[in-house]
Amino acid sequence: MSLFARNVQVCVLSSGSAGNCTYVGDGHAGVLIDCGIATKQVMLRLGEMGLENAPINAVLITHEHSDHVAAAGVLSRALAKRGSPVPFYMTAGTAGNLPVASVPDGIELVEPGDTVQVAHLRAECFPIPHDTPEPVAWRVHVGDATIGVITDLGRPTKLVAEKLAGCDLAVLEFNHDEAMLLNGPYPYWLKQRIKGNHGHLSNGQAASLLGDGLSKRLKTLVLAHLSEENNTPERALESAMGVLHGRGVSGEIAVHVGRQRGPLPPMSVRTERW
Repeated sequence: MSLFARNVQVCVLSSGSAGNCTYVGDGHAGVLIDCGIATKQVMLRLGEMGLENAPINAVLITHEHSDHVAAAGVLSRALAKRGSPVPFYMTAGTAGNLPVASVPDGIELVEPGDTVQVAHLRAECFPIPHDTPEPVAWRVHVGDATIGVITDLGRPTKLVAEKLAGCDLAVLEFNHDEAMLLNGPYPYWLKQRIKGNHGHLSNGQAASLLGDGLSKRLKTLVLAHLSEENNTPERALESAMGVLHGRGVSGEIAVHVGRQRGPLPPMSVRTERW
């Protein structure tokens, strides 16, 4: 058996309150994490990034909110037309609460903590605190590389910090600036939901989680799920870079901000496999 290296491509196709979707693959197998934008947009944005022929062997769903599952029904049929039916992995709590139009063919149930094999990729889900019955975040392992997509959680947890510490590339929620949220136009009940323990991470909470989960493995960080009304890229970056500067690693980690209306260029993670 011989050792060989391979690049894993990670492409954040959309990130924000209006839709989320991330692609992870190495040219031989790949997955989508969430599908909260239209199927046409998923395919269009993959094409814009040179990934029009990228394999999609599974779709990993975090929870049932529309900005994460809106396209699941249409996408499942579109992917089946490309070849074999594609499994949509999700928890029973998520599956039982999907909007009718978002129910895909080929639902495969997982429990938080499970790892599923997708071709030669391993996809691992773990629980997060959010206001849905059974939400999870996902890590995808390709050889010795690990990519994490960790969004839609109301507070940092020890488990999430541990999972973050094992990532080479992390897509991490920096949803809102607390002052902007509190002084903004949202109704009181919505502000309370967002800032609650099962809502979304503020820049400060995300920075704290980043500090707790920062390890020498992390080489690329994407600030994700930014609110267009209650945050700015500049404020999110200031919070993240404060942690990285404080640890003396700001020059060692590439930091990007996810976009709602367009994809980020693919990011590469080097992996080795036996």
